[in-house]
Amino acid sequence: MGVPKRKTSKMRLRTRKAANRWQAPKAGKCPQCGATARAHIACPSCGYYKDRQVLDVGAP
Repeated sequence: MGVPKRKTSKMRLRTRKAANRWQAPKAGKCPQCGATARAHIACPSCGYYKDRQVLDVGAP
């Protein structure tokens, strides 16, 4: 069984744990309508994704 030769320093341990920290999803602006929308998801206000309409938002 492998046994560590040295004690893991606090900085090395914290650096490794920092990679798993939760981060809030980034929100950008929709190029079509300017509303706040998440990346790689169709805009909820206008229905556009990558310069083409994929959702009918105004239709009842």
